Amino acid sequence: MTDLERDAALLQERFGRPGAVAFEVSPLGGVVAVLTAGDGKAVVALQGAQVLSWVPQHGEPDVLWCSPLSRLGTGKPVRGGIPICWPWFGPHSDAQAGHPAHGFVRAAMWAAEQTDSGGSTASVTLRRALTPAQQQAVGGDVRANLRVALGKDFEIGLTTANSGQSPMILTGALHSYFAVGDIGAVSISGLEGRSYLDQLTGREASQTGTLEITGETDQIYWDTSKDILIRDDRLRRVITVESTGSDSTVVWNPWREKSARLGDMPPDSYRQMVCVETANVGPRNTVTIVPGASHDMTCRIICIKN
Repeated sequence: MTDLERDAALLQERFGRPGAVAFEVSPLGGVVAVLTAGDGKAVVALQGAQVLSWVPQHGEPDVLWCSPLSRLGTGKPVRGGIPICWPWFGPHSDAQAGHPAHGFVRAAMWAAEQTDSGGSTASVTLRRALTPAQQQAVGGDVRANLRVALGKDFEIGLTTANSGQSPMILTGALHSYFAVGDIGAVSISGLEGRSYLDQLTGREASQTGTLEITGETDQIYWDTSKDILIRDDRLRRVITVESTGSDSTVVWNPWREKSARLGDMPPDSYRQMVCVETANVGPRNTVTIVPGASHDMTCRIICIKN
């Protein structure tokens, strides 16, 4: 028995729930929790607490995109699924500190905290605390719990608790990669009239009409509260993203040239994905958590066939 198989067996003995939650070794090389509810299935890696897959019904295409070149256990985040950007989004505020982009937890191992099942639902909760050095980098003692719940729809919730003595400024994102039939047949609605920062040019603008992706896109939308709809004419489905505790939405697609530079995306795979991220991004949409308090950011995803 390998170390990974031993780890999965121990987790299964403690947290497994027959027919609903199973811990096993993924073909990608790490331990995952497999949630089953009704005819749906979701896969959550303990590395990064990263959702790798959600299939609403057997035989349907995955709602999430994950690069076939990615592997667990390499020390790097998996490209795709829903990476967790926490406790900050983007670069750290101290550019000279050498801290990783998007926080400390995308490639870190999380611990299983709880599993639940009942009727046609299944869920797993994972937790992650910061080391003393990491606490110093963020200015406090904060902990994260991530709950993934599978039922008729799909929900992922990130709770940040401040156990320190000082208020803590939080940014972050549920960096969702959605699978699409072809990016040229996709439109995104729900952002109309919102101002956004184009991170490629540094300019701000206001969204007019629905958003269509025709080139490299990296846009932070401020003060978003409406549901976001991803209409995919090729796969004939509409993905709805409902968020709470989130005031920002990030839309990202690397397009051809950047995909080649990233190195973990096959050629032209940018045409099969788009990121629509539930987020809180500074400087406009930061969250302040006072000592003893917590903050919940939740994303509910609904996929309906046309």
